[in-house]
Amino acid sequence: MILAGDAGGTKTNLALFTVRDGRMERGETRSFPSREYPSIESILEEFLAGGGPVDLVCVGVAGPVRGGQSRLTNLPWAVGEESIRRACGARRGFLINDLQATAFAVPFLPPGRLAVLQEGGADPEGTAVVVAAGTGLGVGYLVRTGKGCLPFASEGGHAAFAPRDGREAKLLAFLKARHGRASIERVLSGPGLHAIYRFLRETEGLCEIPEVDARLQREEPPRVIAEEGLSGRSPACGEALRFFASLYGALAGDFALHLFATGGVFLGGGIAPAILPVLSEGRFLEAFPDKGRFRDFLSGSPVRVILDDMAALLGAARYAQALLGAAHYAQAMEATGR
Repeated sequence: MILAGDAGGTKTNLALFTVRDGRMERGETRSFPSREYPSIESILEEFLAGGGPVDLVCVGVAGPVRGGQSRLTNLPWAVGEESIRRACGARRGFLINDLQATAFAVPFLPPGRLAVLQEGGADPEGTAVVVAAGTGLGVGYLVRTGKGCLPFASEGGHAAFAPRDGREAKLLAFLKARHGRASIERVLSGPGLHAIYRFLRETEGLCEIPEVDARLQREEPPRVIAEEGLSGRSPACGEALRFFASLYGALAGDFALHLFATGGVFLGGGIAPAILPVLSEGRFLEAFPDKGRFRDFLSGSPVRVILDDMAALLGAARYAQALLGAAHYAQAMEATGR
């Protein structure tokens, strides 16, 4: 029995997986509002209350992991491998970055759980990159080797936001006035979408209808902006989504170049599936290959949206399974003196 987790700034998803005849099957799955709990351990204990034993636990967290420890970027939690192992009564505990977990799920996702933005031709041995906008912005990548796939984490979402034109330069100044430094995450995330909307209202003078203003006061602004922009009722929200899509396309193209992602680009997180019609209609795909002499290279790169919001759980479970298998192999080699 493997307990897999995906702990983010907004919610923490947990699921139990069993392995039968080499196949991994997902069982009980629950989602918890992260900010209503003091720690990941309290969520794990509530999830397992009255349940059976767990052999392995692997949790993907939205933050850098060093030496089996992490302090989440957008949540006041400190998490460690030993503490999550004890909370579950498991034999082994593993802690990885959440985008590392999502990247490891990519080879196991069926076509029906992916939406195609750009067809392209994927190199089956090429590196794949995952760029995920949600509460924050995560970046991970998958390197394919002769012995399987290796998922890697990064903190690329906290690199500096680099404007491409005058309008984006004004957005950068708008963000720096509020934060001192403007990372990519300040633009491409739920709070980033809200910041773009405020920029359009305050700097470009876009107007809003009273009904939408009222919703923004009482509900989560990113969700309202996405819904009202897609409905066509709010021109300001619609332009915020189109601006966001252009910025997302440019960033995805940058990371495809950084990592030579001939294996494809995958958009994870909660925002891409929610605004899929906008990502499909033009600005994203105009910005993605707009890299000068490398336009042709990116024009042939596959771009997919991950529709399964539990993909990171599958990746975490697969990661735990792979690490345990590697440990058993190393023990066998040591026992035989090889």
